[in-house]
Amino acid sequence: MPHAVKYASVFLLSMVKFFGGPLAGAAAGLSFVPTWVLTVAGMMTSVLVFSGLGRVFVAHLQRRRRLRHKPVFTPRARQIVRVFRRFGIGGIAFLTPVLFTPIGGTVIATLLGVKRRHILLHMLWSAMFWGAAFTFLTIKFSHLPIFHR
Repeated sequence: MPHAVKYASVFLLSMVKFFGGPLAGAAAGLSFVPTWVLTVAGMMTSVLVFSGLGRVFVAHLQRRRRLRHKPVFTPRARQIVRVFRRFGIGGIAFLTPVLFTPIGGTVIATLLGVKRRHILLHMLWSAMFWGAAFTFLTIKFSHLPIFHR
């Protein structure tokens, strides 16, 4: 497989589902640094795009929820607000790669009214931390049958 395809797969998967980047990197046989950098870059690309489009997307979600007569305060929404009140944007950013997608975490932060530069800063350190942890673990355990067809 050409290197460009390997790199693109890690980058693109990280944009949508953070953990997919390190898995794709390990499966493609990439080393730690390129996998980590592409994973962080993929997540931050999503964060950059959706923090910019976030206000428009939030308005769309609210309109759709109103039209469908769905409740605003679901149990999951209450949990997210509880985390935000207790830990702030740092808590949301910390949980984004693990529980939410890069897009989901960014939309949540935008919904909660966090400034764009704070979203970018906190998502960056979170992506770097979790990217290093996930990349290390996937490369460390890449010998397992899950990575081989």
